[in-house]
Amino acid sequence: MVMGQIETLTFVTTLVALQLALILYVWGFISVYFNKSPLDLAVSRYSLPVMLVAWLALTVSLVVHAVQAGHIPATDMYEFSVSFGWGVLTVVLVFRWRQRNDVVSAAGALTTLAILIYAFTLPVQHQPLPLLLNQTWLLPLHVSCAVIAYGLFTLGFVCGVLLLVGRRYTASFMPSLFALDRLGYRSSLAGFCFMTLVIVIGSIWAKIAWGSYWSWDPKETAALVTWLIYAFYFLTRWILGWRDSHSAWFLVAGFLAVLLTFFGNLFFGGLHSYAAI
Repeated sequence: MVMGQIETLTFVTTLVALQLALILYVWGFISVYFNKSPLDLAVSRYSLPVMLVAWLALTVSLVVHAVQAGHIPATDMYEFSVSFGWGVLTVVLVFRWRQRNDVVSAAGALTTLAILIYAFTLPVQHQPLPLLLNQTWLLPLHVSCAVIAYGLFTLGFVCGVLLLVGRRYTASFMPSLFALDRLGYRSSLAGFCFMTLVIVIGSIWAKIAWGSYWSWDPKETAALVTWLIYAFYFLTRWILGWRDSHSAWFLVAGFLAVLLTFFGNLFFGGLHSYAAI
């Protein structure tokens, strides 16, 4: 009972903290745009500590959930969604630590909030691990790579959208198109490496569980489509020299494929149907 209350409290704390961080970010952007006082500009600096609070609260919520369930949170849509949100928030904070870019951080926080609001609408269950998933070393590795890949692809998507917006509208607080293009490329390249591991590990798992390395399951197929979209993205950059808006559309399309992979089992069933709500 107490553990469940802690899980709920920390999850709600994450939602509140992310909303507060977004308010502080918007306040800072408005202050820059209208040349407000230094006090107004200073207020926006508290957005990063607030996002750290959100990350810590979400981490505690995930750990408590895992303790109650007896396994890592990766067996239903609630657990997938919260893990997805944690991955995005982690990637955004690592990026923010290495490079100050409030617009990208704010967009990442907004995306995380949207994912977690969706998770909030789902039932919270603490079911034992299905026998099919009871491969102790494969499950944590497979899911961890997927969470990191999705988080990195989300950051690339944010850069792609901001790049497309930045070509039409300019503001003093917006990062340069070159910086957005470079960050989108680097984060997507890292995500592509992790997505490759997801597919490879998943294939090994499929051989153990279903007797075949590849079964054209809807979720498997969606993951392959995602991988191919990003592969074409890199080829167009390396061979054709595409940059800016041409590449940005690939980042948007790739993220839509990520969402299809993420939600695929809900609409198409298949061998991954154990992950439905």
